[in-house]
Amino acid sequence: MYSFTEENYIKAIYKLSANGTQEVNTNSIAEALDTKAASVTDMLRKLSNKGIVHYVKYRGVTLSEQGERTALQVIRKHRLWEVFLVDKLKFNWDEVHEVAEELEHINSDLLIKRLDEFLGYPKFDPHGDPIPSENGEMNLKQQKLLAEMEVNDSGIVVGVNDTQPLFLQYLDKMGIFLGAKVKVIDRIAYDNSLEINLENKKNLVVSSEVSRNIFLSA
Repeated sequence: MYSFTEENYIKAIYKLSANGTQEVNTNSIAEALDTKAASVTDMLRKLSNKGIVHYVKYRGVTLSEQGERTALQVIRKHRLWEVFLVDKLKFNWDEVHEVAEELEHINSDLLIKRLDEFLGYPKFDPHGDPIPSENGEMNLKQQKLLAEMEVNDSGIVVGVNDTQPLFLQYLDKMGIFLGAKVKVIDRIAYDNSLEINLENKKNLVVSSEVSRNIFLSA
């Protein structure tokens, strides 16, 4: 069992390491967690002593197998709670992240097992992110950023790269949601924005930044 803070570090390292495949530097962790590099160094030493990370001062840090398992379990809890909040308590998808950040630290394997069963064993959270199984396995979608699509390409919205409330609220306002059908009508050379057709009903223009944060089925 790990503390609230330790679990946040473990999860941050996992995400910054591209799901455990790259080394992560101290400054990246400090920026992600809005803390000082010296505090990160102290925590990395602590996690190293517990066998959670492989850490050498002035070099990158990686998670051990135990660290990866822990990160995936925290992520599993977070995403299951997001499904519960949206599907059962009728939260909007832009309202659930901070609440799930608190709930993910509840340490009860039985509770999470019952929650998973109650929800019907969902594979993806309300933002389209895969939910790890009890064994840490994830169903990964074949997906592509809207920004990478060519004119006349089409697909279904399957996820978002940015889960900040302001971005999700923007998508709601534009009528863009998971499962929506999108076709690229034109790419505007001036700023690389895209004209898209949504749900075969209306055309919209989305900025290059927005298009880099929407995943479509590949």
